[in-house]
Amino acid sequence: AQGFEADVSRETLARTIIGRLRPGAAVNLELALTPASRLGGHIVSGHVDGLGVIAARTEDGRSVRYRVTVPPALARYIAEKGSICVDGISLTVNAVAADWFEVNIVPHTLAETTLGSAAPGREVNLEVDLLARYLERLLMRTDASPAPGALTHDLLMRAGFVQGTHEHD
Repeated sequence: AQGFEADVSRETLARTIIGRLRPGAAVNLELALTPASRLGGHIVSGHVDGLGVIAARTEDGRSVRYRVTVPPALARYIAEKGSICVDGISLTVNAVAADWFEVNIVPHTLAETTLGSAAPGREVNLEVDLLARYLERLLMRTDASPAPGALTHDLLMRAGFVQGTHEHD
């Protein structure tokens, strides 16, 4: 078969470019990782966190460098040499600033994905680093006392791993 049908939720329509695609448009599809599979790359979920816009496309030897603008709400999760998914393609971030990041696309990826034909001005789906999102959530905890058995600075001091005074002495 040359195609398939899928249901799309309002959430997906609001966060992705899928509602702007025409019938027959090329998309990137990849099989999901199974629990028995070898993890050989970045950890991605296949969710879309928001949209970016290709700001520049520059030939770089046999590769192509893309600069993608990104909203501030997503930019905080992007780090140099970290991972980012662009239209479902897991990539390594080569450079990052407050409102953009750059990735370098090798010839194989250019030939096998929709990024090969992507031009400046095109919107792209973005999935930011999953671990960065969870780390932020953990650091934003507002409860004053740690969970029982939690690793705390006080516990590390009492065990001799860090120097200082005990918080509760």
